[in-house]
Amino acid sequence: MKLKPNRIIAISFISASMIGAILLCLPISIGNNQNINFVDALFTSTSAVCVTGLIVKDTGSFFTLFGQSVILGLIQLGGLGIITFSTAFAIILGRRLTIKEAVIMQNALDNQKVQGLRSLIKYIILTTLGIEAVGAILLYARWHLILQEPNAQIIYSSIFHSISAFCNAGFSLYRNSFINFRSDVVVNLIMTGLIILGGIGFIVLLDLPKLKFWRKDRLKYFSKISLQSKLALSVTLILILIGMSAILFFEWGNTLKDMPLKDKLLCSYFHSVTPRTAGFNTLPVENFSSPTLLINIALMFIGASPGSTGGGIKTVTLAVLLAAAVAMLKNRNRITVFKKTVPRAIFRRAFIITLMSVAWIFFVTIAICIIETPKMCQPDFALKNLFEVFSAFGTVGLSAALTPTLAPLSKILLIITMWVGRVGPLTLAFAIAASEEPPAYIYPEERIMVG
Repeated sequence: MKLKPNRIIAISFISASMIGAILLCLPISIGNNQNINFVDALFTSTSAVCVTGLIVKDTGSFFTLFGQSVILGLIQLGGLGIITFSTAFAIILGRRLTIKEAVIMQNALDNQKVQGLRSLIKYIILTTLGIEAVGAILLYARWHLILQEPNAQIIYSSIFHSISAFCNAGFSLYRNSFINFRSDVVVNLIMTGLIILGGIGFIVLLDLPKLKFWRKDRLKYFSKISLQSKLALSVTLILILIGMSAILFFEWGNTLKDMPLKDKLLCSYFHSVTPRTAGFNTLPVENFSSPTLLINIALMFIGASPGSTGGGIKTVTLAVLLAAAVAMLKNRNRITVFKKTVPRAIFRRAFIITLMSVAWIFFVTIAICIIETPKMCQPDFALKNLFEVFSAFGTVGLSAALTPTLAPLSKILLIITMWVGRVGPLTLAFAIAASEEPPAYIYPEERIMVG
């Protein structure tokens, strides 16, 4: 049976999760004579390859160096995309891409141009490794000054967290993530910088040099980049500012209480960046107020930008939906953004992605509530359950401390949600759908009332 490109993408992530789970079940992966069942191993493996960051076992203390290396390898593999990796190796070995491989890469990168595909893949690999290397060096330089740890441990920690941040994975070797560094401006800026660069999208990274930040008239170069880059950059900046302001407002007297102003601003900024698929935290998420949890849910649902290491419905999808709403309110037939017309097919795709995502999240949330009926009497269980599901779908990894306590069946539902969130609702739908056939006839129209 011939597999469609979208099916190959979906199967590659599921297969990597299974292989990773088997490796994490090995005694060499687990320290201190501990045990892990297959569901928890599969959950951890899926969380890594889908660059989610939700955990049921503490990464730094439960897993050995081998187990952590397996997780790190899965993070790198999932962040770049398994298909991107395999195609890159084929290019390195000097093999030409077949037409089928080129189509698969188009679907994986959401890139419609076959021309220059080899150069794009090389650029993605080199850019990723370059940014991760710079991030690791900067983290090492900072931690070497402030941490009282062996030099080898600092080097390993710097590499691990740089890869985890750029791939928007959220896995940390520290039990409380980055809470101990919430006052450190340098560490905060390095980590958020890596997260933003990883989540902005490789196509946008390719456009960034065109902005010429070093020129005084830099704003005029904004018109020279692609529409996707304009939307991704604009929405990202707006979401960071809105998220930071909202978190600062709602957490001022809660988790930010008694902190100096500098720390309040740093924590608000960090938690405005990290919900959009990264998953690190400098504040105890389980103590967030209900409005802050809802703000995080919105940020997690939107996620990163297309063609990036992150998940969610994507920033450009949100921009297209908002532009369509404005066009409808103004009774216009065309959707326009930055003096460009957005094709109707793109709007339909954005609408379907959002609709399917909401439907899946609603289904999983209700299912977990049914499975976890005995826990329903706990304070804010429904909201925290919704938070965990959004975190899994958006491949974020932030947790309200609920996931480790869930039943195996609930964890399996979150595993499937991570697969759906990483592969993409639309890609997954195409992967399992039958070949589309044009209708043989068209039914007559009839007006109905809506709204």
